[in-house]
Amino acid sequence: MRRRLVGFTLLEVLLAMSLMSLMMVLLFASLRTSAESWSRGEQKIALSNEKAVVYQFFKRHLLATRPLWIERPDEPRRFAMQGERESLQFVSVFPASAGRKGLQLFRVVFKAEGNGAGTIMVMLRPFYQTEDDGEMQEQEETLIENVSSFRVGYFDGEEKNWLENWQDKDSLPVLIKITIELQDNSDWPAMIFPLKLAGADSAQAVDLGL
Repeated sequence: MRRRLVGFTLLEVLLAMSLMSLMMVLLFASLRTSAESWSRGEQKIALSNEKAVVYQFFKRHLLATRPLWIERPDEPRRFAMQGERESLQFVSVFPASAGRKGLQLFRVVFKAEGNGAGTIMVMLRPFYQTEDDGEMQEQEETLIENVSSFRVGYFDGEEKNWLENWQDKDSLPVLIKITIELQDNSDWPAMIFPLKLAGADSAQAVDLGL
């Protein structure tokens, strides 16, 4: 007896390969979509974390701003709090657990770049000079990158309005408003911080001895 040979026809093979190719395309498309969604989710989380870090920085240090005066032998006496539309200087305190503990002179500035973006930088140095501080070199740190706009507003308790700068003053503003816009146009409401020690009566004179 002859054994009957059983196999697949060419049409069946082509049909099976077509179905397998279609399933693989759908599978890889699903994996790509999932990977992109995961990546977007991670980017949103990272951006939210960046915003939280910036908010906590201003909340921690602005709320502890001290109404102090700077006196140097070769310069006129001036109030430590100085502010413009895109920059801010103030005196605040680091906790004892920090590497730079004690009162620090903060300078927050917006550095624009050629591509329309910019970076918010923080420069700080000890407000009181000690032997450990040496020559009191200024330390520079990046607060947040990819910023398209950085604006600071100052609420004057006497004039009852917002000002674009805070210079030649002898007291702290009642409120400080920080407005940051990022390149990705993500929503970021203005941050408003009350300065608890605002008022000229609480200001103190300090001789830095520089």
